[in-house]
Amino acid sequence: MSDETRRRVLDAAGPIFAEKGFAAATVRDICAAAGTNPAAVNYHFGDKETLYLEVVRLAHTLRMQQTPPAEWPVHADPAEKLRIFVRTTLTRMLEMPDVQWPMRLMMREMLQPTMACQSLVEEFIRPQLEQLLGILDELLPPDTPSYRRQQFAFSVIGQCLHYRVAGEFVALLISPDELSAHFRAEQLVEHITSFSLAAVCEFSRSAEGSRSATLERRRVVPCPRDRRSTL
Repeated sequence: MSDETRRRVLDAAGPIFAEKGFAAATVRDICAAAGTNPAAVNYHFGDKETLYLEVVRLAHTLRMQQTPPAEWPVHADPAEKLRIFVRTTLTRMLEMPDVQWPMRLMMREMLQPTMACQSLVEEFIRPQLEQLLGILDELLPPDTPSYRRQQFAFSVIGQCLHYRVAGEFVALLISPDELSAHFRAEQLVEHITSFSLAAVCEFSRSAEGSRSATLERRRVVPCPRDRRSTL
């Protein structure tokens, strides 16, 4: 019975925190929705803050259960790995009809971070970022600075996130026929993947050109020590 009460409190707290946020949600409202005494929060979680942390973990766990982390065949090339990563990310962001409150809570946490944000990042978000950075390591030149790798990673994620955050504005800006014909999830996967690969390719060409130019200058322009040695 004790575990059942704890679960009822968690299930009730999720939608309320997602709708109102941590500060505005009250223990009384949560327990009323759970059909239990307000003392249940203190008994099972200690305080409202700990309850919120548990709800955030539950939200992300539910999302990961519905759409597990990206996986690919052993011999998949980097471009295919990126495509699978983008598909997984977009699916998790756009196609979770069964449980809506976890995504709303995650979005609220991103826009208005609370004490749960650091835990969320370290437990759930950073592993996904590291997975994407590993893919980019296979696509970018080996000497690419870490900040450039991170910029590419956030650009990929940002493209996916745009259709979650601004989806309603996109629907207002283009016709329903175009929305239906060209902005379904799989089409967005192909667009984001090809767009990102083109950016990586252009960066790689530019970096190679810079290296070649530097090597050429070093060949034709003697360094000061070389000039002194000929005097």
